[in-house]
Amino acid sequence: MRERTRVDQRINGYLELERRLEENTELIELAEADDDNEIIAEAEAALTSLRDVAGKRQLESLLSGEADGNDCFLEVHAGAGGTESQDWAQMLTRMYVRWAEQHGHKVEWIEESEGEEAGLKSATVRVAGDSAYGWLKTEVGVHRLVRISPFDAQSRRHTSFASVGVYPVLDDHIEVEILDKDLRVDTYRASGAGGQHVNKTDSAVRITHTPTGIVVQCQNTRSQHKNRATAMNMLRARLYEAEIARREEETQAEHDAKTDIGWGHQIRSYVLHPYQMVKDLRTGVEKGNAQGVLDGDLDPFLEAALAGQVGGESAKGDEKGDDGEAAP
Repeated sequence: MRERTRVDQRINGYLELERRLEENTELIELAEADDDNEIIAEAEAALTSLRDVAGKRQLESLLSGEADGNDCFLEVHAGAGGTESQDWAQMLTRMYVRWAEQHGHKVEWIEESEGEEAGLKSATVRVAGDSAYGWLKTEVGVHRLVRISPFDAQSRRHTSFASVGVYPVLDDHIEVEILDKDLRVDTYRASGAGGQHVNKTDSAVRITHTPTGIVVQCQNTRSQHKNRATAMNMLRARLYEAEIARREEETQAEHDAKTDIGWGHQIRSYVLHPYQMVKDLRTGVEKGNAQGVLDGDLDPFLEAALAGQVGGESAKGDEKGDDGEAAP
């Protein structure tokens, strides 16, 4: 039923484009016969808007990977730098939640580890919606923030880093073999405010896959069994993503976006001082409204990254930051 709904939406979207194209084309022909320039201008504006919609539909048609239509788990981890990076990790998480909500996706918090003073050391959310993984998979990598620190009494400029990981929620038709002997399961008390129950029992679950070293954890419910089931789904997703990455590395040299959370590895820079600009170092896409991007306006970056990924083009940024700071 889910696949049928998706196909119906795609077909109906195409038929609607075709209908509007014919209507406006005929309108222009009639207006030209009557020499009505005002109607011609309106119809041409409608066709320009239609071209943008068609371009987006074309991108959506490229989401043909095995798991592109699935929901996804999105993880954010603060880099080195203490409170600065932890605050940046929280801002980044909020940005993706805002983007998901604006597109009608459902967001479920799976795990969050609060910073000592502010922000988040790490956070995991599940984004449920049409092709959530297909759109967000291009966000994997290190994100860099340059701003005047609100935590610095001398108001100095700071650079912070946080990494993003995106993994598909796997359907039953995608099989991932996990052996019990390869798992180490730990339970612990959930952190955060929670409720009377959540902090008094060992309901949180952490699972370590010993052959790969992958660790997942979940603490979003008061039931240890539900948390374990969610953690297992996350582990399946991580193992699937690791296998896909391994296959890709065998066919082409992957960029280093998933390595160190620091200089030289960032995929995007968010500059809030001395000017405002967000620049994607892979595609070259820039936006001057940095606050708008942090409020969830990510579509131009997602579309460009997806088009470049499908086309096999991935432009690398230079070693200098776009704010003029040279990497050490």
